[in-house]
Amino acid sequence: MRALTDPLARILISAIFLISGIQMLMHFDSTAHMLGEKGIPLATVATAISILIEIGGAIMIIIGWQTKLAAAIQFIYLIPVTIMYHNFWAAPPQLHDVQQVNFLKNLAIMGGLLILATRGAGASSVDAGASHS
Repeated sequence: MRALTDPLARILISAIFLISGIQMLMHFDSTAHMLGEKGIPLATVATAISILIEIGGAIMIIIGWQTKLAAAIQFIYLIPVTIMYHNFWAAPPQLHDVQQVNFLKNLAIMGGLLILATRGAGASSVDAGASHS
């Protein structure tokens, strides 16, 4: 059963990063501008790094290659992203609930990433194939 569930789990947890990273890539300038407005230094470089973490990490996790490393990097990446962009405690009343849901969603994603970072890709992965050679 894990031959089916492990890759499915990796796809499900990575989908948000893959789609978000592609959207950032397609709207690179506006993403960099938004990061600059948030006070992120070298916003263009930060945007490129974010795209690499999101798309590159998602692909690595989906295929199960260097999964522990990719999941750990995405976990760490989500810490400042979650605090800076989903700070429901500082949101105006009309955005409080939406930002709280997004904050909690990111915590759930971080939980899944933490499992991958500590346990690895599991079945049907490049990592699993490499350990059998």
